[in-house]
Amino acid sequence: MVLFLNNDDVTKVLTMKDTIDIQDQAFRGLTTGSSVHRPRIDVYVPTDRTDGYYRWGTMEGASKDLGVFAIRMKSDIVYWPEDEQGNWTEEKYCVTPGTFCGLVFLFSTRNGEPLALINEGFLQHMRVGGGGGLGVKYLSREDSHKVGMIGSGGMARTYLQAFAEVRDIRSVRVYSPTKANREAYAQEMSETLRIDVEPVDNPQDAVRGADIVSTCTDAMQPVIKGEWLEPGMHVTNLGGYEMGRDVFERADIIIKQGTSGLAPSDEVQAGRGHSPAAYVAGTPEEQMRLPPPMEDSPMWSGGKAISYPSFTDLVDGKVPGRTSDQEITLYVNGGNQGLQFAAVGWVAYEKAREMNLGHEMPTEWFLQDIRD
Repeated sequence: MVLFLNNDDVTKVLTMKDTIDIQDQAFRGLTTGSSVHRPRIDVYVPTDRTDGYYRWGTMEGASKDLGVFAIRMKSDIVYWPEDEQGNWTEEKYCVTPGTFCGLVFLFSTRNGEPLALINEGFLQHMRVGGGGGLGVKYLSREDSHKVGMIGSGGMARTYLQAFAEVRDIRSVRVYSPTKANREAYAQEMSETLRIDVEPVDNPQDAVRGADIVSTCTDAMQPVIKGEWLEPGMHVTNLGGYEMGRDVFERADIIIKQGTSGLAPSDEVQAGRGHSPAAYVAGTPEEQMRLPPPMEDSPMWSGGKAISYPSFTDLVDGKVPGRTSDQEITLYVNGGNQGLQFAAVGWVAYEKAREMNLGHEMPTEWFLQDIRD
């Protein structure tokens, strides 16, 4: 039987500890040859919305040790509004604003059998937050207790849960542009984690005095400045636009989770919107709807991704980690996405089977007797 797991099912079985631990295991397999991943690639096609585009996104990964392969698929209408305060963001929806379509299709690498279709909303938030938690586990000071959070959405919630899983977090300052959102986040997370969470009126106040600084926004422009960072801080991100070159120049140690794009060509464009690599259709005029590649970016240069030491370089001892409580460490939480979905999807599938959760579909529905 093929299991269909919705977000409620995944919420019941997936813990942050398991999410962090399974990614740690799967990432280490990249150096032994037991894991593999294909970076995120998006396909853009003009849509009826004159300020937006249709975007199809996929990423894939597999683990020999876990015996699974996964592909994560997303179908979005995307657009890039700017509000009266100059906040420039990427927004998206499927069918109508407020609804989304994202699925993980899980297969057995032992016999090719389809195992599960999983709504990826909750799993997506957990795997990204867990990735940020890995950076905190290996690069932040062990006595890190204070978090400065920029952003108050779903990702900001799982990032903080991940930080609290690997460090003794005692207090948080949170900033986001909408006062009601940051106040709601502060109330919810203080009750969930039983720690002090304080909303603040500007991002610099959130960063000041923090041990761990995290950006969790959909911004298309930097949201923190390098001059705000203090000795001993650990910094991590969500999107590729949230931190400018000044933040990277301020860091003493930079580690990137993994590779996250393909070499650009006449067909492949790098760094369009939040896409590491994209195939783009449309006339030159239609392509003007897309944000231009970020100039002077610490992530891209000349249309190519800038290379940094990876998580596997760190844990294999090829590059040093933190050697001083005064060093500023930066963990770029991007790359390895397909492998993350394989690993975390496997955990959700195995636990759901144990708990008899999900909706069963006959495997025969997914098989055929015509060779392709």
